[in-house]
Amino acid sequence: MDCLFCKIISGEIPSDKIYEDDLVYAFRDIDPQAPTHFLIVPKEHIASADELEERHKELVGHVFLIAKKICAEEGLTKGYRIVNNCKEDGGQSVDHLHFHVLGGRSLKWPPG
Repeated sequence: MDCLFCKIISGEIPSDKIYEDDLVYAFRDIDPQAPTHFLIVPKEHIASADELEERHKELVGHVFLIAKKICAEEGLTKGYRIVNNCKEDGGQSVDHLHFHVLGGRSLKWPPG
């Protein structure tokens, strides 16, 4: 498979890993948009949120619990943002479901 995130998960492409378990892989973004900016990526290749099925509901819940865990470890006590971009018009640039977690500064709304 020619997927950037699948290659990162497999170790074929290096990353700054901060968490890994059987379901997800988390690593720091190479172009951070906040003082803390990391991605949580399911190990299963799912193209986008539009491809989620009923069987993925535990995986998505797991992503949010892992985000909470990592944010606590990173000291993000004043809050953080979890973002999922879905497909081209939603700003998705890699066709593998992933969640951006940003924090460490006041995040404004709307983002852009």
